[in-house]
Amino acid sequence: MSKKAVLITGSTDGIGKQAAIELAKRGYNVIIHGRNKERVYRTIDELRNKYKGIKFDGVIGDLSSLRQVVKLSENVKLEFGSIDILINNAGTYSQRKILTENGYELTFTVNHLAHMLLTYLLLDIIAEPGRIINVSSIAHQNGKLEWDNLNAEINYDPYGAYAMSKLANILFTIELDRRLTNKQITVNALHPGVIDTKLLRAGFSIRGDSPEKGAETSVYLAVSDNVANISGAYFIDKRPVNPSSICHDEGLRKKFWEVSCDMIEKATGVKIIL
Repeated sequence: MSKKAVLITGSTDGIGKQAAIELAKRGYNVIIHGRNKERVYRTIDELRNKYKGIKFDGVIGDLSSLRQVVKLSENVKLEFGSIDILINNAGTYSQRKILTENGYELTFTVNHLAHMLLTYLLLDIIAEPGRIINVSSIAHQNGKLEWDNLNAEINYDPYGAYAMSKLANILFTIELDRRLTNKQITVNALHPGVIDTKLLRAGFSIRGDSPEKGAETSVYLAVSDNVANISGAYFIDKRPVNPSSICHDEGLRKKFWEVSCDMIEKATGVKIIL
């Protein structure tokens, strides 16, 4: 029986890299993702040298470009055929408003739209039973959906944009679970903790717990039999907890899903149908 394959976005450093190490130690074939080719393969070489006999592969794609996300999904399908677990881990925090090549605000694009698009494009190659894991944040509790400011059209607040993107992760998780009734694929979200990563230092100028601590819940959701039949949930410290009450608003989730789909279709031509 072949080893299970896991793709982890944003896994050249921080929580994603540590999750890659922990899953590789458990026998998974790990696909390292990053936006920079040299950094991806430098990470792979480092891990192969440190952990002899463990297999690591790599894919490249800049999540700030939705066109590159489409290409990334095509490369994953071509090179690996199928995966068993997708961990949407990559994230960014921008101190200033930046519009991507698609004309969309950077934080919203990388943290939400790119992962929504990538997940949809890879659904047909996620082996069943499969798992999708979305790394959110407790900051989602401060996230607000302002329909006329999703793209920072009116104003841009760095923390507000980040918190909204993390709220988006959970709204996407719950709504995707609702729509995956015909597939044996679970989808869950998590808060990794306050972890010492470049995002934490850049966004909040503080330090936190180790990446080892930060990877624990992602790894748990990837491997534990205890969550094999749990889907649409939000976890902290390997336990399901209630997210912000806004996440349970079905009408809001549906509207947000549709707005996100429209943005993705306008940028890429990809029509999400679930």
